Amino acid sequence: MTEDASDPTDGERADAETEEATDASAGAEAAASETEAASNASTNGQTGDPLVARAAEYDEELAEDVAALRGRADELEAELAAAEEENEELSNRLKRTQADFQNYKKRAKKRQDQIRETATEDFVERVVTVRDNLLRALDQEEGADIRPGIESTLEEFDRILSSEGVSTIDPDPGEEVDPTRHEVMMRVDSGQPEGTVADVYQAGYEMGEKVIRAAQVTVSTGGGE
Repeated sequence: MTEDASDPTDGERADAETEEATDASAGAEAAASETEAASNASTNGQTGDPLVARAAEYDEELAEDVAALRGRADELEAELAAAEEENEELSNRLKRTQADFQNYKKRAKKRQDQIRETATEDFVERVVTVRDNLLRALDQEEGADIRPGIESTLEEFDRILSSEGVSTIDPDPGEEVDPTRHEVMMRVDSGQPEGTVADVYQAGYEMGEKVIRAAQVTVSTGGGE
């Protein structure tokens, strides 16, 4: 009778070798999967981004979404930086414009002050001649008739005022009262129509359309003869 010469341990050895081959195959597939995920992450422009790489281990579509969000975040950060830079530039331009405007206002005010001072000096130079004429009138001998000199001085003074655009407010009796140019002092019995100017107590002055001093007048009650 022939004896079976096979070794019982051969079957066990074959099973072990098969198991090792299966494990090696699984390891190779896992390595290939990791390599593909890394490749996808690189394709998405996010090489070295640990969040994308980790997402790729579980879901490639998730990794792509994360990479897209990363890219959008980078774009927004760049836009924000550009906006902040533009805002700073506009702010600096506004500050320079404000400074220029303040300097312009100062120059304009200084110029106005200079014009006003010059105009005042010119007016004073002409007015002092009136004062000189009044002093000469007072220097006349006692008893001398100084009226002609006073009248001449008054005419000269009126010419100066006229050259400056100043005119007198001196309404005639019977003229209608103008509240914007006349100041009513009192009401008196007068032969003038009721509510009209009876007499001028003190003349007023106006320059252009601006009343410098209203004329002081009395108003008729219409009860006079």
